[in-house]
Amino acid sequence: MARNVGTVDRALRAGIGILALLGAFVLGWFSGWMVWAAAVVGVIMLLTAAVGFCPLYRLVGVNTCRI
Repeated sequence: MARNVGTVDRALRAGIGILALLGAFVLGWFSGWMVWAAAVVGVIMLLTAAVGFCPLYRLVGVNTCRI
């Protein structure tokens, strides 16, 4: 599994993931099913930032990693 997520992309994903989780569980930005949807988005964003690989990028042929 080759990396396809670059440094800036990873930082943005991590930030969005943290905001989504905070918004879902701490800040109360969402209610009902949106809490769980935001949590799923947050976890996926954090995972793709951590491993540097996005399956969706592979499907559409995007690569933001310079290495």
